[in-house]
Amino acid sequence: MKLSPLQSRLAASFVASCLLVALYFALFSPNVALAAELKRPSPIILDDADLSLELSTGESVDSAYEPDFPAFDRSIIGRAIAEASSLTNNEATPMNVVAGTTQYFMFSISGSSSRETRQGSLELRDEHYAMGERDAGAGADADADLAERDSDGLGSDGSEKIEKRQASRKVYISANTCLQPQPKDPSKTAAAPPQLTLFLSTSSSNQNPGPGQDAKSQSSVAFTEGAVMYNVTTASSDVYIGVFAPNISSSFTGIYNFEIAPSTEGYFHTFNVDKDADLIWVDSDAQGALMITHNLTQSPDPTVQAQIMGTEPYVMFAQNDNDGSINGVRYSYCGLQNYAQIAAAKNGERFKVLSGMTKRGQPNLPKQQFFFSGLNASSNYTAILAQNGKNGNLSLSGNNVVGGGGHVFKATNFTTKSNHGNCAIVLNLDFCDQVAYSVPSNPNYGNSTVLAKFYDGYASSVYANFQKALAQVQCEAPTTQRYSLTRNCTNCEAAYKEWLCSVTIPRCEDFSVPADYLHSRAMSQPFPNGEVLDQDTLRQLNFQNTTAFNSSRNPLIDSVVKPGPYKEVLPCDDLCYNLVQSCPASLGFSCPRPGDVGYKDSYYPRPKATSGDITCNYQGSAHIVSGTTMVVVKPWVVLGGSVMGLMMVLVL
Repeated sequence: MKLSPLQSRLAASFVASCLLVALYFALFSPNVALAAELKRPSPIILDDADLSLELSTGESVDSAYEPDFPAFDRSIIGRAIAEASSLTNNEATPMNVVAGTTQYFMFSISGSSSRETRQGSLELRDEHYAMGERDAGAGADADADLAERDSDGLGSDGSEKIEKRQASRKVYISANTCLQPQPKDPSKTAAAPPQLTLFLSTSSSNQNPGPGQDAKSQSSVAFTEGAVMYNVTTASSDVYIGVFAPNISSSFTGIYNFEIAPSTEGYFHTFNVDKDADLIWVDSDAQGALMITHNLTQSPDPTVQAQIMGTEPYVMFAQNDNDGSINGVRYSYCGLQNYAQIAAAKNGERFKVLSGMTKRGQPNLPKQQFFFSGLNASSNYTAILAQNGKNGNLSLSGNNVVGGGGHVFKATNFTTKSNHGNCAIVLNLDFCDQVAYSVPSNPNYGNSTVLAKFYDGYASSVYANFQKALAQVQCEAPTTQRYSLTRNCTNCEAAYKEWLCSVTIPRCEDFSVPADYLHSRAMSQPFPNGEVLDQDTLRQLNFQNTTAFNSSRNPLIDSVVKPGPYKEVLPCDDLCYNLVQSCPASLGFSCPRPGDVGYKDSYYPRPKATSGDITCNYQGSAHIVSGTTMVVVKPWVVLGGSVMGLMMVLVL
């Protein structure tokens, strides 16, 4: 059959097409999946799907299999993070910790920062000029922009990064040990249990700082006497904290309890034991002690002083040195609350301490005083001043207040007198309002209130006689007619009162104290309990059979109070010199000079520097006075007769 030209071309095209199909299957052999090859349908993965299903190969999934994703850090998915408690800014979190374990915490700075700060710390960069997509028409401006972005942290391939720009912040971490393991037998264990240790990390690779972790990724500091303060400057948004309790010996039992607080403004708990003590030991007797603070203000403004006098900014703790219950928590406010024997404020109640405000002592500025009672005789004690809250303001204590966890100051040591009971503290007198120290006493005479009335009443009656004599002087005369161009009758009255109260109310010390500046009194008389000094003791005390040693300065003390043997802290000689300088010569006051008869039995020179001992008595004197400048008046003598014999009677 002869094909037409059109049919011939069609046939040739069909044959060519078949050859091409054959050639395609010859060169490319595709694998076509048959329905018989599908053993089971693919499972649907649900939230509770069993991941142990076998694969098509019949092999089970390895239970120890751990995926390796290069996009994630191994520290995140390859290690389980121990549960950490979240901390809040300026809030104390209490926590128990068993010996040998660590408690973990996390503090997020972002939670304590303002929203505006956090929003400004993240910057999402524009991706318009990513490599390969940059418009060629952008020209030099685009190149400059790309170079700037590369310098900000873009990769060499031009890929963009989402970069977090977090400003560095300082974080203050403080903690107090409130409870600690106690000795099973205190008589055999004098040492305190070991201290807790604070660990801190700002690295996300070390979210459980503590023993055994990489030392390069964490810092550590041991508690000191139950307290720790540590600050760190970090750009990280999270701070990781661990508090480790060391193992304790079999001599102790119990757990640790502490409270920890972070802050971005300042420490919540504080202590300062580097500077001088803020507490002054004034004096003590056999059962009590008087303590006082430094001046609480230097302002002469009456309004400021009145405001301060209406508050009591400090609390007080005291402990017998033979009792070691506060060992290990001496710098911890909550620890002192739980373990101190005596506290001025314990659970909102006053216990064995009378606290109040006073202006006693020069220059008559507000102070806070504490009078302890119920102490043991002949014992050493430690007194610790503290503040509950910021600057002692109770309304600024507790959570959400910077410094609300309390502040502990350097301790002050003091001792009590012997149990003979012939020295007792008197204070808050009506006339001699600057007197606050131990005076010759007798338990059989009466309590401290009765004793104070005796001494204060006698001094007041003598002063009344002095005022009658001073009334004869023309105190209101013109300046050119007065007895002095620099002093007046007001100065004379003040000088006489200060001298009178110091000599009529002797400062008492135990007869057994061997200090050479003390003067023995009434050594031949019996103690209140009937005991008398034997001859050997009298010889050791260099007893002299004279009136100055056999009786008190004021005979009424021996006839009314009957204290028995004691030693007197003699008045400072400059009190007498100031009296002579301040009063009219017509009154006839005069003072013995060093080396004169009667000087050693009547006065003692005031030292130019204090050593902690009271070597002579003056109004406002104390065992420990720091930062006080003493003004010593040079002695000079006015000759003349004694008005009403007051000087001669009271000097001897």
